[in-house]
Order: sequence, then C-alpha cells, then structure tokens
Amino acid sequence: MCTALAQYTPNNVPDFVKTLFYEHTMISLKPLATSPDAKLQQLGWDWMLGTDTLPYLTNEVVQLNVQEAMGYAEAANRLFEMLVEAGQHIIDQDRFAELGIPPNLIDLIRHSWDDDRNILLYGRFDLAGGISNKIGDDPGIKLIEFNADTATCLPETAVVQYAHLKANNLDESQQVNAVFEALVAQFEEVKAQNSDFTPTILLSAMRDSPEDDTNVALLGEAAREAGFEVAFAYIDEVEFSATEGIYQFANGEFTRFDFWFKLIPWEYIGNDEPELATILTQLVRERKVVILNPAYALLFQSKYMLKVLWELFPYHPLLLETDTKPLPGQVSVEKVLFGREGANVRILNATGQATQTVGGDYGDQPKIYQQYVDFVQDASGNRYQAGVFFAGEACGLGFRRGGLVIDNTAQFVGHIIE
Repeated sequence: MCTALAQYTPNNVPDFVKTLFYEHTMISLKPLATSPDAKLQQLGWDWMLGTDTLPYLTNEVVQLNVQEAMGYAEAANRLFEMLVEAGQHIIDQDRFAELGIPPNLIDLIRHSWDDDRNILLYGRFDLAGGISNKIGDDPGIKLIEFNADTATCLPETAVVQYAHLKANNLDESQQVNAVFEALVAQFEEVKAQNSDFTPTILLSAMRDSPEDDTNVALLGEAAREAGFEVAFAYIDEVEFSATEGIYQFANGEFTRFDFWFKLIPWEYIGNDEPELATILTQLVRERKVVILNPAYALLFQSKYMLKVLWELFPYHPLLLETDTKPLPGQVSVEKVLFGREGANVRILNATGQATQTVGGDYGDQPKIYQQYVDFVQDASGNRYQAGVFFAGEACGLGFRRGGLVIDNTAQFVGHIIE
C-alpha cells in the first residue's frame, strides 16, 4: 500500500496554493536573430518549420534564472515519486476501471509493474507556473498532466533549442537540457536489467506522421549509443507471434527483436486490437520481449490519475483539485481520460457553463474536472506551458506557446538560463 507524502489541509495551505491565477506573472523573452531553420531542413525536419502564418518554431527563447530552472526539475522529480505511490495504490485497490483501463490490459499492467526489469523509458510533465519577476511572485508550479505513454516534443527539446543557441553564438550549456544523455542512460539500464536478452530493438510508429518519425529517430539514436542494434518499422510492417515474439519483415526476411518500442498508445491496442493485447501479454509474461514504454505507463497516462493524486495528496502545492464532476463555485477544466494534444477540452466557469471549447475525436470518453489555473503570459498575451522530460530523473525543459488551451496549434519555444 502507498503511504502519503506531505499532507496539506485547508488550514495550513501555503499562500501561493490559494492563488489560482497568474495575472501578475509575465514571462521574459530573449530574441534570437538566427533561426535553426537551415539545420532543420538538412535533417529533413521540415514539419517543424510550419506551413501557415504562424511557424511552429519561434525566433525567441524564454529567459529563466537558475532558481526557476531548477524549480521545474525538482517539481518533476517530486511528482514522479507521487505518481509511483499512486500507481501502487491503484493496483492494490484494483481501481483500473475508474481510470478507464481496458480490462484486457490489466494482467499486463500488473505484471510489468511487479517486474522491475520493465522500466519506464521516459515521459513528459506538462506544468503551469514556475516563473516570477519584478511584477509579482510566481504562485507555484502546478501539474497539468503527465504524458507517460507516447510523449512527443523530444527533438525540439533535446536538439532544436540547443541548436538555436548555437546558431546565435550563445552558450548551449545555459539550458536544462540533458534529454539525449538521459535517454542513453535509460537504454543502458534497460539493457543491464535484461542482460539475458540480445540488445536488438525495433522501434515503431504509425504511418503518415512525420513528427512521430522524428521522435522515434531520436530514440533510435539514443538506443544505438547505448549499445543496441536498432531497426525501424511502421506498425503495419510488424509481425507478432504469441509463441515466438516480435518480427520485422524486410527484404524477404524475418528478423526477430528482443525489445520493442512503440509510439502507439496502449489504450488503442487494448480497445481496438484486443487480439494483439492478448499476444503482447503472453510474450511479456513468457519473457519473449520487453516493451517500452511498459503497459503500466497507461496508469500514469489516464487523466483520472490527477483525481487519485488529489485524493492521496490533498492540497499539495504541486497539484490542482480534480474530481469527476465540475468543482462547485470554481472555474474548472473538463478533460477526457485519454485525450491528446488538447482535444475535447472545455473550460467551465464557476456555474459550470463552457467558456472555451476544443473539439476532437475523444468526446465519448469519461471526463474529469481539474481546477483551472492560468498559464504565465508574455506582453502579447500568449500563454506558456512548461514541458519537463523525465527519463530516470528530470532531464530537459521546453515551452509550448498558445492560448487558453495548449493544443496541437501551439508553438515550441526554447529557453535560456541567465
């Protein structure tokens, strides 16, 4: 059973927890005259350059001080500890149905959780707050959600913002950015924990998504540096055998792999490919393959986890109140359990009426309601959500810039510590 970390009650909540809006916090930007566009074109990452009037990459970076930068890392490390305790609680109390977990994945989740050889490779925390300046104090970092299963923005965070500083003759070490090194270390740990396996890994994604391809390519480079033999195949090119393992068919030959990384959500497999879910459960249980990220990542991916965290750690300064119904008398954000990229999000006012709505394909899913908190803004009114990558520990920081809801139209903004 999990034991609570620090507990908070309404009588001892720090003042900054009670401040829900960041009107007095304004982000500081540093313009960078030279963009990394030419380098991105050389890499074949044209999708990052944008096809409309609002480029995906910006010509400026967020300015932070050392305390702010380290605050994000410390928050992510603490939040991951809390997630692990919450995950154990869910398993012990058999609360899978509340999280929307497909029943055909429960056995695999339990098995992968109990076997320490199944390591969470990486994920990304999305956070509000964290920045203060002379206008006003930062009311505190708040968890928006954790992207534990198929987190993207790896190339932007690990490579692009680094290249952006280099292109402008700035010190590239002035960033919280050890994403690639942390991924290499994680792959090395995966290999060490599974030394009875041959270090061969197949990485897979869905077709027709250049962004996913670049994320997988970066992961492949990290695996290769860690000593893996690496191959790539789209999911429709992968062969699954319940008795033999996972194969790639290429050039008229089948090649078997002991490790498989998939940038394909676990809930898709459970709900839409039940036969595959059964095969993967058997393969993992019989030690025919190690899958990254493991099935238990789905516990962290479900936004119902935000409610469980609030139950276990009420009024913790890193959390926002979350429930299965709109919060009485409070502005709240309605989210579906497995929505992605801001889809099917609604902002509700204190009377429960929607003031902002984002469409999407997930509207039929169960919903949770999270206390609203505004993101920090710049002088033009753009809002900034911090993304902190976690790979064994907090290892990289980047920002996404958008409106009230940070969705798939948001821009990526790097940072510099000065």
